[in-house]
Amino acid sequence: MTVSAGSAGWYLRRLSRMGPREVAGRAVDAVRRRRRRSAPPSCPRVTGARFTAVLPAGTIAAVPPDAAKRLVAEADRLMAGHVTYFGVDRDDLADPDWWHDPKTGRRAPWGHAFDVPYRNEDVAGDIKQIWELSRHQYLTVLAAAYAITGNDRYAERVAGHLRSWWASNAPLRGAHWISGIELGIRLLSWVWVRRLLDGWQGAAGLFEDNPMARSQIWHHQRWLAAFPSRGSSANNHVIAEAAGQFAAACAFGWFPSSARWRTAALRSLERHLRSNTFGSGLNRELAGEYHGLVLELGLAALAEADAAGVPVPAPVRSTLLRMTDALAAVVDSRLRPPRQGDADDGHGLVLDGTGTDRWASLLATGDAVFGRLDWWPDVTGTDVRTPLIAALIKPADLPVSRPATRPGHFADAGLTVLRGPAGIWCRCDGGPHGFLSIAAHAHADALSVEVRHDGVDVLADPGTYCYHGQPAWRQYFRSTLGHNTLELDGVDQSVSGGPFLWTRHARSRVLAVDTGSTCGEGVVARWCAEHDGYRPSVHRRRVELTAATQELRVVDEVRGGPRRSVRLAFHLGPAITAELTGDRAVLTWTRDGEDRSAVLDLPGQLSWRTHRGETDPPLGWYSAGFGRKEPATTLVGTGFTDSAGGFVTVLRFRD
Repeated sequence: MTVSAGSAGWYLRRLSRMGPREVAGRAVDAVRRRRRRSAPPSCPRVTGARFTAVLPAGTIAAVPPDAAKRLVAEADRLMAGHVTYFGVDRDDLADPDWWHDPKTGRRAPWGHAFDVPYRNEDVAGDIKQIWELSRHQYLTVLAAAYAITGNDRYAERVAGHLRSWWASNAPLRGAHWISGIELGIRLLSWVWVRRLLDGWQGAAGLFEDNPMARSQIWHHQRWLAAFPSRGSSANNHVIAEAAGQFAAACAFGWFPSSARWRTAALRSLERHLRSNTFGSGLNRELAGEYHGLVLELGLAALAEADAAGVPVPAPVRSTLLRMTDALAAVVDSRLRPPRQGDADDGHGLVLDGTGTDRWASLLATGDAVFGRLDWWPDVTGTDVRTPLIAALIKPADLPVSRPATRPGHFADAGLTVLRGPAGIWCRCDGGPHGFLSIAAHAHADALSVEVRHDGVDVLADPGTYCYHGQPAWRQYFRSTLGHNTLELDGVDQSVSGGPFLWTRHARSRVLAVDTGSTCGEGVVARWCAEHDGYRPSVHRRRVELTAATQELRVVDEVRGGPRRSVRLAFHLGPAITAELTGDRAVLTWTRDGEDRSAVLDLPGQLSWRTHRGETDPPLGWYSAGFGRKEPATTLVGTGFTDSAGGFVTVLRFRD
């Protein structure tokens, strides 16, 4: 069933997932929105404003030459007017239209921000395309290019675009005043733009001596103080809001309310970093990219605190440390994290050019700030962000016990990684269905597995592709059939109430786990879990990885309940070619110029077919990033649950 956000039914379902406190808070927000339809107040008069949160001397000189070269190349592409967002190439960046969506050709309507129907792509265009440019993260790249080269043309372009944006987007007017996460990330970008332009003669005139800039900064912070994400929406959005508010209140602390905003934002950041993070260090949304986003935002906020000399509660640093260790633990041999849950290519702070590995950069920053552990994977790449962030963050002794060996099982998150020789990496999902009552960024993927060989997706998580505007595709990429798990009776394990809303959550539990040694001869790593999403039936899955034979065995059982139809899906990565004969598929691919292969023996009780690039309904697709999709082979077996001994699948990698 396709459910549209914004319909009367959706509002009722959304309301049902809120508690009394959240309902009361949203009622207060509604009253404030009505009151703010009148002309907004003027920014308080500011005298003697100064920007002092500059980089320490010598910081820019510490940027590795190859990282600087990539950055400048990216900046030159931006200067030529070219940028790519979510699979759409733009060539209008020299003089952008801030409300134009290049994907649909539509412009978001003008009017009061709270009246803009941003979820309706037919009216407002693809709002992600419109918002992304106005996060101004491309401006931090241009500003960094100025800091590295000293070439004024980068600074002048930044100044021209900021003045254009400020003049075109009056407070509470239009699409860019709708969502708090956008305001928070934009504030963080402005802080770094001002910092990186500090050597330019026009920097003060652009920011602290510019009444328009001061007004925009003040109104952004006033908006964030009035309309925080609440209750069931207090996920990564509230982290971005708090981080941006805190950064601006530290670096642009020119206003009568700055101290109050700074204190409240830091309190919110501490509270929500902890509530959004498992004790093990994994993000509670159980979406790999959002783990990266929250970690980037938290590190950026920590840098502003130390630059401003604002004491930070110990739980903030310790949570960021645990998140960094967790990231180091779960990445594969090529430093790629799990492709679990939603992913929308969101970044907290962008200071690097194309070709810089995001995850290597985060681990490098973690090493510089917290220190690496012996079991961490090696990071050989370079980046611009790490030396800049690390120059601001002060060393601190943290009373935190860090893992002595690489963790493979995260009990609180229900995530397990089994590892074998030749870079065999298998993620098993036995955790909760997302975070908070709406589980906004969860997929119906309980007990799914994700298997890679030396960083290549073999049994792949297909990804996300889209949020708004294409409900059939949103439904497919979140569905049970869209993951490497078992579907019963043609329905999802969890019940969707909208594109970011689940009204009934499958409950999973891990029954047994032994991650064993990573490559020891004869070692068998094991995992077993079950979920109740198909009550009264229970789906139980066992996974065994034998190191000596490079063999992965998956056994699916359906316990209890009536006879039911089954679809068991295995999604192959886009690099994999499959030849299916009966219930055996031969898989081949190339890695670094070498031919690789594996054999996938499928349950003989099911009838197997290959699917690739189908659209009605969607099946056989892989999304490498938001807004992008490509055909990939999916193997689907159909049958019924009355099968003694369960359904056994064996994947054998060949040397």
